[in-house]
Amino acid sequence: MFTKNFDGIKPFEKKIWLASPTMHKEELEWIAKAIKDNWVTTAGDNINDLEKVCAEHIGRKYGVGLSSGTASLHLAIKICGEKLYGQPKVGHGTLEGRKVFCSDMTFAATANPIAYEGGEAVFIDTDPDAWNMDLVALEKAFAIHPDVKLVVVANLYGFTGNLEKLVEICHSHDALIVEDAAESFGTTYNGKQTGMFGDVSIISFNGNKIITGSTGGMLLTDSEEDAHKVRKWSIQSREDAPWYQHEEIGYNYRLSNLVAGAALGNYGHLADHISQKKAIYERYKEGLKGLPLSMMPIIDGCVPNYWLSCAIIDKDAMCKQVRSESEKEALYVSESGKTCPTEILETLAKFNAEGRPIWKPMHMQPVYRMFPFITRNGTGRARSNAYIKENGIMDVGADIFDRGLCLPSDNKMTAEQQETIIDIIRRCFG
Repeated sequence: MFTKNFDGIKPFEKKIWLASPTMHKEELEWIAKAIKDNWVTTAGDNINDLEKVCAEHIGRKYGVGLSSGTASLHLAIKICGEKLYGQPKVGHGTLEGRKVFCSDMTFAATANPIAYEGGEAVFIDTDPDAWNMDLVALEKAFAIHPDVKLVVVANLYGFTGNLEKLVEICHSHDALIVEDAAESFGTTYNGKQTGMFGDVSIISFNGNKIITGSTGGMLLTDSEEDAHKVRKWSIQSREDAPWYQHEEIGYNYRLSNLVAGAALGNYGHLADHISQKKAIYERYKEGLKGLPLSMMPIIDGCVPNYWLSCAIIDKDAMCKQVRSESEKEALYVSESGKTCPTEILETLAKFNAEGRPIWKPMHMQPVYRMFPFITRNGTGRARSNAYIKENGIMDVGADIFDRGLCLPSDNKMTAEQQETIIDIIRRCFG
């Protein structure tokens, strides 16, 4: 095996994370207020204020604070399912036996709530120029499955595709949109905040997001009726009665007033966090210039929040890389002038820095591999680049997963530390 030279580089004394919470003094003030007022529950001023500021920031009329981004996605999909197909029988989901179009290259939380509601996800391939849902493939999907009336779309890593065109396509087919803006709070497309493009949208306050409360999420809507229903569902669907009365199934999904306090304090630093993340992306772009590698693309009209800085290696600069049959391990052969995501990530880890593979596409996940998958030029479930080449399938998500990686993007990383990371990456191509 070819040995690459990392002489003179010392491991970081303190780990450089992919993206860790960045907290400030204001969070403690809001949390302390909740404790002082004894509102240590799933009600209180912090929740009310967070719902108001987030809805106003994005431009929606109503926000409903929930326990996580996933809980928010579940109830967003449930409310759309009920609008489309009516209230289900107890023990059945609102999407029972129905297909739903879903982003393919995303975290599993985007797709799982479709299954919670009894639906079948149809995964839509990824646009090579945007790394978000491929709208050509989406139009093809509507031609194949004209009865589909719900689309779940994720804004990947804080970047977007052409959201206006997405809305146009979906509404021309009378389909509702759930916009998963968990990773894109603060991102705009043509001057409009993400979270405004879905019929129902969500954001996340998970620990690694651009704004965090340690956990938590929010559903966003312009419908007062929907907001009221979701809020009711989130507290076990308790009716307005002097006793515990339940006329439909509910959930324990309401946001904690303490978590809301942390998120409120963090929210005041959104602009600073975005500025810091942008500087990280631009330092990578400049520092890696000249390598056979490119950064995640930014399409015209998109102003990202730059949550994670991601890159993709040119095809002819990839060393040999395979993943095991169990799909839990990866092997590579180090080659002069070439590298691969596995080599870079393992090397960064040796120097105490955390990167991560690109989201593994949903159609490649064992749990979803038998579900429908639609590309621009065919339907299929490609397993490797060899399969793609042999069968002529343009499986963009599989290709980006094979060649792409998320670089350390923590906004507490100093410029000097990032320069060391850039040096490590450059030497991986040595």
